[in-house]
Amino acid sequence: MYGLLLLATAIVFEVIGTSALRASEGFSRLWPSVVVAVSYGVSFLCLSLALKTGLSMGPAYAIWSGVGTALITIVGLYAFSDKITPIAYAGIAVIILGVVLVNLGGGGAH
Repeated sequence: MYGLLLLATAIVFEVIGTSALRASEGFSRLWPSVVVAVSYGVSFLCLSLALKTGLSMGPAYAIWSGVGTALITIVGLYAFSDKITPIAYAGIAVIILGVVLVNLGGGGAH
């Protein structure tokens, strides 16, 4: 359970970092750039600690990247007024299906 909490924390910080990456305007703005570096650092630290608890690498990474992709798409839609096409929604559905399939096929712990 602790590994999943660390994985969820890694996802949240990855989404924060990616959101700040856009706000950093190519690392030309100091504070958003600092948020990017710190958030990505915390995200990778939490992901590595989650793996240390026994989560399998493939499923953990699939969850981290897949859920992160879906969440950052939602953040982009609401926070940055990004346009999401039906094809993009289908792509997100395929990513989520892929995460489910990886977990069904690989399990979550050693």
